[in-house]
Amino acid sequence: MMPFFTMKAIIQRATRGSVTVEGETLGSIGPGYVILLGVRQGDTEEAARALACKTVALRIFADEAGKMNRSIQAIKGEVLVISQFTLYADTRKGNRPSFIRAAAPALAEQLYELYVGALRAEMGPARVRTGRFGAMMQVELVNDGPVTIELTTD
Repeated sequence: MMPFFTMKAIIQRATRGSVTVEGETLGSIGPGYVILLGVRQGDTEEAARALACKTVALRIFADEAGKMNRSIQAIKGEVLVISQFTLYADTRKGNRPSFIRAAAPALAEQLYELYVGALRAEMGPARVRTGRFGAMMQVELVNDGPVTIELTTD
């Protein structure tokens, strides 16, 4: 049975991507995914692992017939994962977003690292890059398609 999780992964199929902090490029990828990952209050380790498995199994790359039928593993793609608490912005009241639904930093970082670790276990460490948790980052990508998929069960 698939666990209930509210972690959110915005997966952008990319021809390339990179993340920079204070002028230093921390990670860059060729073809693959740029993933914005949000962790919500109540998320669990089981949810992080399940979301990582779903991410690796997702088939959004073209096969020989041009249909979205190949996974990141099938194309030997790379992944760039960026922590993104703003995915849980609540804008229902007023014009200033509230982030009350986002997980506290300690839990968010723990589950972010667990998600990244699960991806590395499935794909190999050399194919998974990250930004720096909690840092102000500049993220660049060339979205391929464009294709952007949200993975969540919320």
